Amino acid sequence: MSNQLGNTFIAVLAGAAVGAGLGMLFAPEEGTKMRKKLKKGFSQSKDGLSDKIDELKKQVKGVVERKKHDFEEGFEELISTTGKKSEDVISALEKKLAELKKEASKAANAK
Repeated sequence: MSNQLGNTFIAVLAGAAVGAGLGMLFAPEEGTKMRKKLKKGFSQSKDGLSDKIDELKKQVKGVVERKKHDFEEGFEELISTTGKKSEDVISALEKKLAELKKEASKAANAK
């Protein structure tokens, strides 16, 4: 997703540069009017670019938040699963110990 955002950002920059260049090449106006027009165009492009950058920041922040949330959920699940498994192992070892104690007691009584 972030690759698409980067591509969009690059496309906006390239479009603004190409548009400004073509505007200068084909403009049939005198210098003063042309400079005012270019200044206005660059200002609008700057505002548009600023808006796109803000949008990109929001999208990246959203992706980071989702990934963080997913990681935290996965980590909590891992801890929970590990805790359950360790309890199962301890329980199995306690049963085995009890069985061994019984066998040792029987062996001791048989002598």
